[in-house]
Amino acid sequence: MVSTEVIVTTYNNPQALHFALLGLEGQSTQAFTLCVADDGSGSETQEVVSNWQHRFGNDRFRHVWHPDNGFAKNEILNKAIATSKADYLIFIDGDCIASPGYIQRHFDLRRPGQFVSGSLIRMPLEVNELLSDGLVTSKTIFRADWLKAHGSIRRLGTWLKTASLPLAVADFLEQISPVKKVWNGCNSSGWRSDLIAVNGFDESMKYGAEDVEMGVRLNNAGIIGRHNRYTAPLLHIEHARSYADPLVAASNKRYMKTVRRSGRAWTPLGIVKSDTPSSFIQD
Repeated sequence: MVSTEVIVTTYNNPQALHFALLGLEGQSTQAFTLCVADDGSGSETQEVVSNWQHRFGNDRFRHVWHPDNGFAKNEILNKAIATSKADYLIFIDGDCIASPGYIQRHFDLRRPGQFVSGSLIRMPLEVNELLSDGLVTSKTIFRADWLKAHGSIRRLGTWLKTASLPLAVADFLEQISPVKKVWNGCNSSGWRSDLIAVNGFDESMKYGAEDVEMGVRLNNAGIIGRHNRYTAPLLHIEHARSYADPLVAASNKRYMKTVRRSGRAWTPLGIVKSDTPSSFIQD
């Protein structure tokens, strides 16, 4: 049986993290463990983590944390990957709410030599004032009519992400979609062994396509992407991004193109710090 862990990244956004974990509690399958990968959050987030650790239980929930040293999401993700005991890893951001069939859909799509690349529906900032436990547990927040009424659906492409079409039709659209199959850190999954083989995320990269770069290296290693855009809605809770720097993002994208052209699969600044691939020794 394939063991699965969901890795939820967070940084000083305790309210959003609560709703992200509430969405995971409501999944149609509970055949997974949880890891909150925490990029240096403070005491308010720790309180949310403690409450949810009690709800899920110590056997299903763990908290990986490091001190706040600026945006270091890739570092804490590598720590979570390195210490995970699961065969398969699903990644979502702690500001995203997964619809009830989200985890099951990732299960259904997993294949050897493949990672799953998902998308999200961005809710406007004013929706934050409406968020409540009941809105999530009643599944109201995932309905296309509710999302449209609250400014979250403004074009056909977004409506398609609400999973309003029959599964067979939506699945077909995912397979023929011309959108690049990149690794989206807010919503992707893959085999832990594949992520280890490319040495995880590049820790030198800060905010701006820092997650996509690992997907490029997975492609270079022969691990292909598979879309999960229209069959498992994931809602994004809007927030400020004080760490965003357009110059860094532009530099990251240029670097990513260099990596794609090079055919390189390994990063020397990943889980292990080595210029050449080396054996990863697990605990």
